[in-house]
Amino acid sequence: MQNKNAIAVQEAGSLGGLLRERAKRSPDALAFQQYVDGSGRWEDWTWAQALDQAGRWQSALRRENLQRGDRVAVMLRNSREWVMFDLAALALGLVVVPLFTDDRPDNAAYVLNDSGSKVLLFEGQEQWERLHTVLDQLGNVQRFVSLQRVADGEPRLKAVSEWLPQRGDAFAVADIPLSSLATIVYTSGTTGRPKGVMLSHRNILSNAYAGLESFAVIGPGDLFLSFLPLSHMLERTGGYYAGIMSGCAIAYARSVAQLGEDLVSRQPTILISVPRIYERVYARISEQLAAGSPLKRKLFHLAVDVGWQRFEHSQGRAHWSPKLLLWPLLKSLVASKIMARMGGRLRFAVSGGAALAPEIARVFIGLGLPVLQGYGLTETSPVLCVAREQDNIPASVGPAVPGTELKVGANNELLARGPQVMMGYWNNPEATKAVLDADGWFHTGDQARIDADGKVYITGRIKDVLVMANGEKVPPVDMELAIATDPLFEQVMVLGEGKSYLAVLCVLSKEGWAKLAQQHGLSPDPAAANAEAGERLLIQRVSAKIAGFPGYAKVRRVRVVREPWSIDNGMLTPTMKIKRARVLQEHVNDVQQLYPAA
Repeated sequence: MQNKNAIAVQEAGSLGGLLRERAKRSPDALAFQQYVDGSGRWEDWTWAQALDQAGRWQSALRRENLQRGDRVAVMLRNSREWVMFDLAALALGLVVVPLFTDDRPDNAAYVLNDSGSKVLLFEGQEQWERLHTVLDQLGNVQRFVSLQRVADGEPRLKAVSEWLPQRGDAFAVADIPLSSLATIVYTSGTTGRPKGVMLSHRNILSNAYAGLESFAVIGPGDLFLSFLPLSHMLERTGGYYAGIMSGCAIAYARSVAQLGEDLVSRQPTILISVPRIYERVYARISEQLAAGSPLKRKLFHLAVDVGWQRFEHSQGRAHWSPKLLLWPLLKSLVASKIMARMGGRLRFAVSGGAALAPEIARVFIGLGLPVLQGYGLTETSPVLCVAREQDNIPASVGPAVPGTELKVGANNELLARGPQVMMGYWNNPEATKAVLDADGWFHTGDQARIDADGKVYITGRIKDVLVMANGEKVPPVDMELAIATDPLFEQVMVLGEGKSYLAVLCVLSKEGWAKLAQQHGLSPDPAAANAEAGERLLIQRVSAKIAGFPGYAKVRRVRVVREPWSIDNGMLTPTMKIKRARVLQEHVNDVQQLYPAA
């Protein structure tokens, strides 16, 4: 369906052109809301004000004598400053490289060096202290800009207050082809080091436009609450560029910890999130129900059941039932009160980045919040599929977004072709060739089936990559190999699919454990390794071995099993690879110990 509010790809001309066109169409409409620290208030910007401020950022960037195609990096939490820097740079023909705000110094140094970034915008003192430990490796960075004033004699360092001019030139958009490189987004590969995904202006603009075409009208009057990191393409395309394209306002959440308060005060109409956020809300609801009365629990479950039947009836998959007459009462007593904790104005919610548990989707849908699952990858800008409001099967990630071709290839692998497919991996033609074939099909590495209506069901993963609940992708095999270099660990399996943290299931060397236990006054029995003190020791050993992996790849729990995995007991293949499904099946109780809340 066509979204009349949306700026077409050719009208924008580039990502920077989006802002110029939006300010032209609705200069006085609300653009951004941001909390002003220490003031206790939220500040509004119109699109005209945003355009004016972006001109200041452009003037500052021009003073750095950068050339078109030069890379500039940003390591900020979601904010207007992130967006102003990004839009100013893109409109000048520069290439933006986002970094995680809490990334390890060595990983940040790798990204900055690999991309050849010349400017880095970061938050403040805490980040600078981490960067300072690798400063000798960052000779290519000619300017460090800090939002907060940092006390340091480094000549390349400036506070944003002195870097930005008081008044800037008018915002200008360079005449650059849509095919120009816009951003390099680093994503974890299977080697432990991230790969730089190259996305063009056309890649991202076409994907944002296709996403808007997939929903009912989105535009002025709608509000996104931005809290997923803008270093993720899901938030950047779906909650930022698509917002400008459609004329939605964007409010920047203060933090994930304050998300509940911000949902209530900002009252967003659209929510884009990874499953972890829905899981947290669901967990809070479950805790409150457990502490409440039996009547309260019964009313809640009845509301969900009736709401789900109402949803199925609206989708044409269930007959009308007299039970549906209870919905107005149940909505008033139960559903509306819970939805009020999420602001009370949500029209729909999108879940992507990882699979959302069906029971959680059922609860939210039953309470009256349409949850639409989607699927994509950084390499596809990122959206390939998303469920539609009027045709939503929660177990499916929906059909392809407009303009996208999908098919199932060898080994049931999902292949995609369309304008959102990346240009390739930065400085890595071998990796590019491995996933992009001669006919332009991108090999996702995920197994899927596509039904007669074009709906996609993700059924497995060819590449052994764990997708955590927050959408982060972790290569377990490489981590396992790294951990196994410690002779204490005879066999290792990293867990975390759909979970909020990583854990390790392992078999220890009896002699190695006996020696370590003696050093720390513990029992030599391997069972002692599962006690609190033993587990702490094992986590320390594991952490030392995976220090070279991205900062989010941290192991928080370790569980020791007694029986080694072998070909004879069906845990290993003839080539000595771990049969993950079989190990998980065999050690259900151990996994439950690692994830007690699951």
